[in-house]
Amino acid sequence: MAGQIIARGERVWLVRVFLGRDPSTGKRNYHNKTIHGNKKDAQKYLNGVLREKDLGTFVEPSALTINEYLDQWLEKAAKPRLRERSFIEYGYILQLYIRPAIGTKKLSDIQPLDLQSIYASMQERRLSPRTIRYANAVISSAFKQALKWRMLVHNPATLVELPRESSKEMQALSPEEASRFLEAIAEDRFGLLLTFALITGMRPEEYLGIQWKDVDLQKGIVSIQRTVVWLPKGKSWSFGEPKTTRSKRSIPLPDSLTQNLVRHKHKQLEERLKKGKEYQNYDLVFATSEGTPIMRRNLVRRHFKPALKRAGLPETLRLYDLRHSCATLLLAENENPKVVSERLGHSRINITLDTYSHVLPSMQQAASDKLEKLLSLGVAHYRHTK
Repeated sequence: MAGQIIARGERVWLVRVFLGRDPSTGKRNYHNKTIHGNKKDAQKYLNGVLREKDLGTFVEPSALTINEYLDQWLEKAAKPRLRERSFIEYGYILQLYIRPAIGTKKLSDIQPLDLQSIYASMQERRLSPRTIRYANAVISSAFKQALKWRMLVHNPATLVELPRESSKEMQALSPEEASRFLEAIAEDRFGLLLTFALITGMRPEEYLGIQWKDVDLQKGIVSIQRTVVWLPKGKSWSFGEPKTTRSKRSIPLPDSLTQNLVRHKHKQLEERLKKGKEYQNYDLVFATSEGTPIMRRNLVRRHFKPALKRAGLPETLRLYDLRHSCATLLLAENENPKVVSERLGHSRINITLDTYSHVLPSMQQAASDKLEKLLSLGVAHYRHTK
């Protein structure tokens, strides 16, 4: 018999369904479910299981708790495919928001409302829509794997309402503002670093991870080979892989910046010799006085923001906007978008075009003006020769 209903007491029934034999041991496997109610309720449940079994969609409810499942998912599925930084962030997000709320619940019992309640609580704590959406993306990825492992029938994370993420307005320095900014950082300890960031258009985690072996001072070329990854709360760090394969790239440097790097290297060597064994040499081009990577938040708070104030620039500008400024300034000077895309390390030129579409109208106007001039010269030449 494929299924049976066994009375276990007053209005208590055990529904048992034969699932087949274990191929390795030959042991008979059953799905057992206790139903409280009348026999019709038990029969309805049995019919549903048999129908799903016939269709091949039946999933045996997992006895694992969310915490137990997440431990297995992180180790067996997430860790092998994620970059180190992403893997650490996944674990941090789960530990901070998901596990405390539903960690002890059974995986098979989780409903969309459980997740919706978590996100409502996060909104009450004034966490950003981006953080909430990221938390849902992480747990959704975990549940997606549970579907593949036939531990869930559906992914509850796909059935929740998420807050709309308001995109942060991108800001960029004009040529005049860029000049004021460079003047304001001229005497700053990390002025060369901020200049390097503006000229190269690198991501912060890229230029903070540049080592001297990546810089060819003879040819004036810098290569991006790694990033600096700060773990949550900034307590420790490691080197990581660039964001994409296209992020591994080489960028030519202007002569003035190359010469400043030469002087910076000599000065850094002198400081290292003075420090002696106290200096931790990671071969970093830009480092703290102890030789360790510079923390982004310290760079912003102690150097970048004060420089903006000295230059009379909006304090709403972010460190990342130096990258946007590099791209915008180049495009405004009619640099080929393909060249700009390669400099930024975008995986596709479409990303560059979409991100900096606000610059393109002026480029189109310039192109029209050039075409008009070309055609006018052609018409004039035709009339002259006629």
